[in-house]
Amino acid sequence: MKTAVMTDTNSGITLKEAEENNIYLLPMPVIMDEQVYFEGKNIERNQFYGYLESGKNITTSMPSPGDVMDMWDDILSRGYEGLVYIPMSSGLSNSCFAAKQLAEEYDGRVQVIDNHRISVPMYRSVFDAKKMADNGSSAVEIKEKLEEDAYQSSIYIVVDTLEYLKKGGRVTPAGATIGAVLNIKPVLTIQGEKLDAFAKVRGIKKAQLKMLDAVEDDLNQRFKDIPPERICVDTATTLLNDDDITEWEAMVHERFPQIKNHVNRNLSFSIGCHTGPDAIGIAISVLPE
Repeated sequence: MKTAVMTDTNSGITLKEAEENNIYLLPMPVIMDEQVYFEGKNIERNQFYGYLESGKNITTSMPSPGDVMDMWDDILSRGYEGLVYIPMSSGLSNSCFAAKQLAEEYDGRVQVIDNHRISVPMYRSVFDAKKMADNGSSAVEIKEKLEEDAYQSSIYIVVDTLEYLKKGGRVTPAGATIGAVLNIKPVLTIQGEKLDAFAKVRGIKKAQLKMLDAVEDDLNQRFKDIPPERICVDTATTLLNDDDITEWEAMVHERFPQIKNHVNRNLSFSIGCHTGPDAIGIAISVLPE
């Protein structure tokens, strides 16, 4: 009971997985028509994307300071010496910065880790932290290790429609219209900080191949000195059709048979709000030595 590990639902970890692995999970708020819901707790994926497609006003939000501190207090009351809290990347949300300010009230017992990740790379970091905690590492030691390896990851995502990027101000209305007419599928990337444009491809299949090529380039260049057993190539989507998910996973396995570490996650609502339904993603994460 030396160090507790806490994260939020942007990691893609479910409440059931968190309970089974003794990880503390904070559901992220979702605001739909002025009603507050919590991801993974009282709103399901089909409901969220149904609302999104219907044109209803949906936003995601940071957790309230009170909810964060109440959870920290509850965890520390259970006999832990300290805890590590892994929120989403500071480049994608202010929640990390806000949590660091709150942690100043805890005399070092709470360590907020900014390892610049979201979705499956963040998922991997949480389980890396749990393994270190189970092996006796302190909160400070875990923070130092995860932040040292912060940029050892890549994410690529293709969206099915530009409509939601247009709503978020990332694409102009004219650009969205042209994209729809020409069947242009933008491939986006997250390299530690923010969601950026990577490529524009006509058709979803070509976009999937573009992402696979990008991952292969990363493996052959950025991560060429990392042994395959320390590499994870994971998938994450907002797909609601199981057959489509299975088909994407099969494409990934066929391209990278040497990589045995693989999981499939749901993209968090914080990303899904911008990508919309039917977004397809792939990520590389490097496991600690």
